[in-house]
Amino acid sequence: MPLREYIINDIKPLKATDKIADAQQLFNQLTYSHVPVKKDGTFVGCLTETDIHCFNADKTIEDYLYAAEGFHVSPTTIWLDVLEAFAQNETNIMPVIDDNENYLGYYELHDIISLFNDTPFFSEVGAIIIVEKGMTDYSFSEISQIIESNDARLFGAFISKIENDVVQITVKIGHKGLNEIAQTFRRYGYNIVSNHHEDTHIENLKERSDYLRKYLNL
Repeated sequence: MPLREYIINDIKPLKATDKIADAQQLFNQLTYSHVPVKKDGTFVGCLTETDIHCFNADKTIEDYLYAAEGFHVSPTTIWLDVLEAFAQNETNIMPVIDDNENYLGYYELHDIISLFNDTPFFSEVGAIIIVEKGMTDYSFSEISQIIESNDARLFGAFISKIENDVVQITVKIGHKGLNEIAQTFRRYGYNIVSNHHEDTHIENLKERSDYLRKYLNL
C-alpha cells in the first residue's frame, strides 16, 4: 500500500488567529504531542501540547508562532525516513507537505510503526542475536557472510547502539545453526551480547567456572 494512503485529516490544523484557549481545549481531547498550525493557509509548523498549556489562554496562536517546530515529510518520503523523523522530533504526529508547500494531512506514529511490524524482520519466525564490535572493525558484509556461511537465513540487521566506539548490531536470523553462528561470530572477534540457550559456549564457560570454584574450595 502506498504510504500516502496513511495520510489522515481527522484533525484540522490550528489557525494563527485561533485563541490559545481553543488550542488548550483541543489538546484536552487528543492524545497527540503536537498539532499543526497554518497562517494565511500555509503550514508554518507544529506547537507542542506542553507549550500550549504554558501559554496565555487569552492570546492568539500568532503571538507564539516563534515556538512552532517546522518538522514535516513529503508524500514521497519512504516509511523508514518517516519513522526517523518521528524519532528525531519526539512526536506522534507528522505533517505531510507536498512540493508546493501545501498541507495534505498527517501521519500517526502507530500507523508507521505497523509497517515495520509487517516486515520479515518481525513477521518471520526466527531468532534475534545481538553482537558488538569496534566502530572501525565491523562490517555488514562480514556479518552477512558469517550467517549465510552457516546455511542460515538473514532477515535483517541494524545498528541498535553505539557507545564508546563500540557498535551493537541486532540481527534477525532463522533458527537453524544458532550455536554455530555464535561461535563463528566469536572467531571473527565479535562479542555476543544476547543470551541463547543453544549457545554451548556459555554453558561450557559456566561448567568450567563451576569446576574451578569446586577446585578452589577443596
